Amino acid sequence: MTRTDDPGAELVTDDLVAQYRDEGYFILEKVIGADDLDLLRSAAQYSIDRLDAAMDAAGVDRLGINAKGKRYFSNMIYQQRPELRHFIFGPIMEDICRRVLGENAYLFWEQYVIKAGDPDTTFAWHQDSGYVHENHTPYLTCWIALDDVTEENGSVYLLPYSRSGIRSYIKHVPIGTGDQVCYFGSDPGMPVIVPAGSIVCFSSTVIHRSGANLTDRLRRVYLLQYSPEVIMNAEGTQPHGSFEPFLVDGRLAADPA
Repeated sequence: MTRTDDPGAELVTDDLVAQYRDEGYFILEKVIGADDLDLLRSAAQYSIDRLDAAMDAAGVDRLGINAKGKRYFSNMIYQQRPELRHFIFGPIMEDICRRVLGENAYLFWEQYVIKAGDPDTTFAWHQDSGYVHENHTPYLTCWIALDDVTEENGSVYLLPYSRSGIRSYIKHVPIGTGDQVCYFGSDPGMPVIVPAGSIVCFSSTVIHRSGANLTDRLRRVYLLQYSPEVIMNAEGTQPHGSFEPFLVDGRLAADPA
């Protein structure tokens, strides 16, 4: 775990890059400044309102893996709130992408993951790759805590490579909640307890889950995912998710404005 209160400190060190390679993850504790944190929080309620409206229009309390008043997975918010681009394509994410992915990075996915206080807010063991398809290069997930994260309010639990023994895509089984599940073992995983403004970086092949929010406050997470290539759909006919270039041959290709 690395903390960088010093703005001149190196963000992603060689040791963290090695840990990502060997274990599939690293943690940057409290690296997001107050202004950026306010920016990311500002669109959280908008993301809730957008999904609530969609569920109301459909006359349902569940829409996919979303449950009204309980858990929300609201994606591509930056397309309606373009001010988020300042962070998505800003210096923090540039440094992470360069160190982890190299000279080419594309924004693959963006979403808010918000849990209200309810025991029905767990999320089952899965790989992020399990929500795509088998034939793609593993990508980078940046799990950004907008609130202090504890086990009580729904921490993410990781199974590092050394604990799972798995480094590649594995078959997932759908369950009734809409979750895709890939692990049924007894290892409870490593809880990630971090303050607001921290970034948990892990590979799309790392098995993880999250617990329920048992508090009376929201637990808000902003999720950014970047790929070293354009990920196509299973048929290979069009991109899966976003395909906006961030880094191309080492040069910045995205407009943060």
